[in-house]
Amino acid sequence: MTEKWLTGPVPGIEPLLMPVAHAFLQVRDDVRRTLEGLSSDGLWKAVGDSATIGFHALHIAGATDRLLTYARGEPLSEAQVVAARQESRVDGLDAEALAARIEQTVDAALEQIRRTPASILTTPREVGRLRLPSTVIGLLFHAAEHATRHAGQMATLRRITGQR
Repeated sequence: MTEKWLTGPVPGIEPLLMPVAHAFLQVRDDVRRTLEGLSSDGLWKAVGDSATIGFHALHIAGATDRLLTYARGEPLSEAQVVAARQESRVDGLDAEALAARIEQTVDAALEQIRRTPASILTTPREVGRLRLPSTVIGLLFHAAEHATRHAGQMATLRRITGQR
């Protein structure tokens, strides 16, 4: 399978943001493969002090949503703050539901990226309660690389837990 960064332009995406779009598309594919056929027990099986595969999936969705909120220059909602505290486990979510959540997250990210003009990429943005400095492009890039990192952790955990 060809990695997304080698598949050419994504329609409607600003060329400067193409790496961000490709990273999100790769996350969607990688997470789908990692979650395919995974049991509910497998989702929440911890190895030592590591987080679970389910946590990483929930965290990809939640953190991406939060980072994209900051990129828009908006504060987090109370619902987003509550959801962040509950990422360690959400009962009733199976692998298919988590994969669907990631797909919705990626679709929302791509839509926001399509609506982001190059002219605002260096616009300052603040992150978190401490209002740490970033920019629109900094937040978009971090959202994509953060999601990529957690997708990789999911794939590694699946191998470590012996769930082929």
